[in-house]
Amino acid sequence: MTNYVQVGNLQVADVLLQFINEQVLPDSGVEQQAFWEGFDQLIHELAPENKALLAHRDQLQDKINQWHKENKGNFEFASYKTFLEQIGYVEPKVEDFRVETENVDEEIAFQAGPQLVVPVSNARYAINAANARWGSFYDALYGTNVISDEDGATAGKGYNPIRGNKVIEYAKNFLNQAVPLLDSASHKEATHYAIVEGTLRVTLNNGEKTTLANPEKLVGYQGTAEEPTAILLKNNDLHIEIQIDRNHPIGKDDAAGVKDIFLESAITTIMDCEDSVAAVDAEGKVEVYSNWLGLMKGDLSATFEKRTKTVTRTLNPDREYTGLNGDTVTLNGRSLMFIRNVGHLMTNPAILDKDGGEVPEGIMDGVLTSLIAKHEILGNGPFKNSQKGSIYIVKPKMHGSKEVAFANKLFDRIEDLIGLSRHTLKIGVMDEERRTSLNLKACIREVKNRIVFINTGFLDRTGDEIHTSMEAGPMIRKGEMKTSTWLTSYEKSNVAVGLNTGLQGRAQIGKGMWAMPDLMAEMIEQKINHPQAGANTAWVPSPTAATLHATHYHEVNVKDIQKGISTSEDLQDAILEIPVAENTDWTAEEIQQELDNNAQGILGYVVRWVENGVGCSKVPDINNVGLMEDRATLRISSQHIANWLHHGICTKEQVEETLRRMAKIVDEQNADDPSCTPMSVNYEESVAFQAASDLVFKGYEQPNGYTEPILHKKRIEAKAKQKVNA
Repeated sequence: MTNYVQVGNLQVADVLLQFINEQVLPDSGVEQQAFWEGFDQLIHELAPENKALLAHRDQLQDKINQWHKENKGNFEFASYKTFLEQIGYVEPKVEDFRVETENVDEEIAFQAGPQLVVPVSNARYAINAANARWGSFYDALYGTNVISDEDGATAGKGYNPIRGNKVIEYAKNFLNQAVPLLDSASHKEATHYAIVEGTLRVTLNNGEKTTLANPEKLVGYQGTAEEPTAILLKNNDLHIEIQIDRNHPIGKDDAAGVKDIFLESAITTIMDCEDSVAAVDAEGKVEVYSNWLGLMKGDLSATFEKRTKTVTRTLNPDREYTGLNGDTVTLNGRSLMFIRNVGHLMTNPAILDKDGGEVPEGIMDGVLTSLIAKHEILGNGPFKNSQKGSIYIVKPKMHGSKEVAFANKLFDRIEDLIGLSRHTLKIGVMDEERRTSLNLKACIREVKNRIVFINTGFLDRTGDEIHTSMEAGPMIRKGEMKTSTWLTSYEKSNVAVGLNTGLQGRAQIGKGMWAMPDLMAEMIEQKINHPQAGANTAWVPSPTAATLHATHYHEVNVKDIQKGISTSEDLQDAILEIPVAENTDWTAEEIQQELDNNAQGILGYVVRWVENGVGCSKVPDINNVGLMEDRATLRISSQHIANWLHHGICTKEQVEETLRRMAKIVDEQNADDPSCTPMSVNYEESVAFQAASDLVFKGYEQPNGYTEPILHKKRIEAKAKQKVNA
């Protein structure tokens, strides 16, 4: 039972009020009474507009559903597009403009590299992600399938020198590509590295000496010039550190004493309050906000057991080197952090308004995460996040330019409330809803003084695609979506519109997640297409993946790619192509396979979300390949079954049988995890199973196909049940 305290017209959960008053407001430069009075006023002024925007979403969806019903069997694209323009779903074209965002950090404006997304509710993961700015290339290679097990190179419990030699060869081939030596000499031939008169001198195994083919790539070193312990290099604005120690177990066997190669990896990280988090009440929100405060003050720590040892993780310090002119070169030891707030849809019982209703969670997140981040701006900790004095907020799940304009208004009000200069709060606009994709240029214009990030998100975007066109017909199979016209056009358009509006040199243009954290060889092969498409960042599922994906940005100069991209092509018509199946002559086996695959992902994710409050999980699919699942993956899977059910591709009885059968499989997969409550023991009593069922059978009626309303309700129900049984 939540205890509330009356604060003006607000009722604030005591645990949240205590946290804000005792830990956040002190040293923030914001007086307590003024803050709560201003917060009260802001909520009651902006919440009605928030509510009206959500009502407009529902009105548009109702009109689109009705149009498809009236035009069933008589679809004509020109009429369809005209209809969407008439109802304001497709907005009028906007004139050309250039974004004007100022005070943007180099990690966003100029560096191209990987981006991590991590639940900020988990302190250990958050610290690991922040520290993933730098990663061991040797470790990333040794521990993944990038290095094959062939010829005795298996990774066992102890160190396997055969595998180790393969790692070293791979890494030094990378050096030859990224920072080549003069006259095609190889780093594999090096026996000594030294700094001589501001240049890198490399002694080779034949006694000859050489240097870098591009001397400007040398930045500095650690140790002495004659016997450096580290060589700092730079390629495509990303740093490489060759670490030297002839007494190290690896370095002693290396001709040049190289013990490791460290790569600048996760340039930026999104600390997530949204899709990877399960914070449904005041208790959960305080956990999220408390970890964010620790990151901003630099004092967050996490203690845990690892292989019989107690380990404590803290944030890494900056890295220092001697520059070529003798001055100190300091590089950030941590990833530049964004904070992703929730979208406009959900409310949260942590604060109630004057009528006793839950306040919009997006408004609450905006105010409180900004207030917390102000501590970093004021220097209330040992580390800097932004060298430019900016606070970076990613705003997800916005539909069209009016919703983006509302976010801009909210940010204005927050800056006024907590004493920040205008446009201190920067915004990342996630292009993951159909109305935003179609009207992206208009959306960017609404935040042209704040915009620092756009990205594409296949999963949420596909979920919205299915739900928006639910009445158009049965959708193609989920695996076919990735090659569909609308999706490839959407991915291409996102980059082109971003460049057209002047994001280069001011903002990130991002691509989505690699969802298979165990398949790194496949990621190395495929994910290079993101920088090749002109994206200067892309999401990765782990620090290891960040280090490996960083190699793509050494291979591809994204700035050069962006210069060659046409920004005048209008892809709106192609984006509007609906992925309805031209024929539905799938075999019974194919239909069941699709249902099994979707149900597996839904159940495997939901049982952890609802029962354990875990917002992001690695869930085995029906082939036992671990997939990173969050609410975006859940949205597409549940909406896909709901669509096929609605159009009679499958029956309710078939889906019910599938869910029950797959629940048994998920229970078996989770048998060794004592925290996972079995669903198949009693389907009717399993809150998680009932949540999964509701996501499918009530999928048609969910706002824009979102999963949050059902998940939040069932998580609260599960927590109450657990307290009773405790």
